[in-house]
Amino acid sequence: MSSLTTSSPTVARTTTKPYSSFTKTYSSWPLFTKTSKKYAIKSLKHKVSCNAGSSENYLNNLDRRNVLLGLGGLAGAVNLTSVPSVGAAPLAAPDISKCGTNPLTGFKPGGSTPTGGDCCPPDSSQIMDFKFPNNQAFKVRPAAHLLSPKYIAKFNEAIKRMKALPEDDPRNFLQQAHIHCAYCNGAYTQSSSGFPDIEIQIHNSWLFFPFHRWYLYFYERILGSLIDDPTFALPFWNWDTPAGMTIPKYFNDPKSALFDTKRNQAHLKGVVDLGYNGKDTDATDIEKVKNNLAIMYRQMVTNATDPTAFFGGEYRAGKEPISGGGSVEQSPHTPVHRWVGDPRESNDITDADWLNTSFVFYDENKNLVRVYVKDCLLTNQLGYDYQRVDVPWLKSKPVPRAPRSGVAKKLIGKVKKSDDVVFPVKLDKTVKVLVPRPKKSRTKKEKEDKEELLIIQGITYDSEKYVKFDVYVNDEDDDEETAPDSTEFAGSFAQLPHKHKGKTSSKTNFRAGLTELLEELEADDDDNVLVTVVPRSGSEDITIDAIKIIYA
Repeated sequence: MSSLTTSSPTVARTTTKPYSSFTKTYSSWPLFTKTSKKYAIKSLKHKVSCNAGSSENYLNNLDRRNVLLGLGGLAGAVNLTSVPSVGAAPLAAPDISKCGTNPLTGFKPGGSTPTGGDCCPPDSSQIMDFKFPNNQAFKVRPAAHLLSPKYIAKFNEAIKRMKALPEDDPRNFLQQAHIHCAYCNGAYTQSSSGFPDIEIQIHNSWLFFPFHRWYLYFYERILGSLIDDPTFALPFWNWDTPAGMTIPKYFNDPKSALFDTKRNQAHLKGVVDLGYNGKDTDATDIEKVKNNLAIMYRQMVTNATDPTAFFGGEYRAGKEPISGGGSVEQSPHTPVHRWVGDPRESNDITDADWLNTSFVFYDENKNLVRVYVKDCLLTNQLGYDYQRVDVPWLKSKPVPRAPRSGVAKKLIGKVKKSDDVVFPVKLDKTVKVLVPRPKKSRTKKEKEDKEELLIIQGITYDSEKYVKFDVYVNDEDDDEETAPDSTEFAGSFAQLPHKHKGKTSSKTNFRAGLTELLEELEADDDDNVLVTVVPRSGSEDITIDAIKIIYA
């Protein structure tokens, strides 16, 4: 799955506009011609095209990446101007010559191991600043389950040639995997920004999307160059539509360069489980599809009206990303990684610090290139778009098991209020707490102006484990498992194993949107909300500092 995909609604097949014009481009985008729920659109106040031919078939013709843009809060980026932030501290690209030299990490420069113990790339004394290619061929990334035999063969040949490159070639397949490893496992520090004792971490913050966009951009360019095809576009796994919810068969051929023994062999044919807890359930494929679509709706719509909740918290030079990962990264992104078999196992996005954060990648000519977040905001400008596919989860809003009005009131005296709980609380068992709402019965305008958010604050967890817990609202039924297709399901917190400066402890937050959810539960007039946190995997050592409700 690609990231931060904000493709232009009108696809130009030529070299794109300069960066200075993108504010105008964003501002001119219309939003959905129709929507089933006012809040998902009106609260954003800006619009995204659905590329619809008519209102009757618009859901079948949506640019799914534009949907993510509009629902994800990037509509709040229509005024992406480089207004200096307080302190002006964008994170600078790492000095790769110092990769692994931080004494707090487990990395050592030079060499590599199959398990990724050393992820440092070949060094280069020359760094080029990124420039948009002239007369670049425009590419359309296809859905992986819809590839033709000819395209599959081309994809396989590109990967085969990448794997055949010398081990010390930065374009080599293993070296490409090491790029992610180095950026997320503590091999780089913020030495270029003047903070050599603080690691660079591209997860759990607003860097998650732009880093992965640039990562795939150069990976795709390298593959195309290896088969001498500038039109080659990297397929994307369309796992959020029923037809694409299985791993494509051509990835499962042991004779193919696309095959990987690290994938979970038990999952090569089944429907992906977006709520995967680290162990399989007895759910049927039909039930998994239903749950998957509901999870996508909850995480991509309900939990997407606040930019921080969707994209992750701010992350500046001299700081660590402790302000909270985005809903997309936590779920479904992380459970999908875990379900497949993850080889890594062995506030304001208009902020100039975000726009001016930089990374370095090797390109198809083995040049080390410095890139900036501000240059990856438009896929059209980068020379690619995505195949138009269905977005069925837009019509998969979870439904209440029963109206939940007054649930919290009935439990006063039986369940502690958050103000009476002694934090931190250990999540070695299910935690239930009544959380006071600062304001109830808000007007329509108040809801459009500010989203009601549930915050689980100060989540401390073992970063070398796969950890996951689910969060429910006004769910008083302990005897029956509440499925993700129920309104009471507010979302999931999930993290893949990573190394962090030789430490095993990491800290972050969880956010979930409540505005629509409480309306559906007929609980908008309630004074308190019953919050249930259910540990699923690796949660026995998790602690939580606070559970509260805010308006953003």
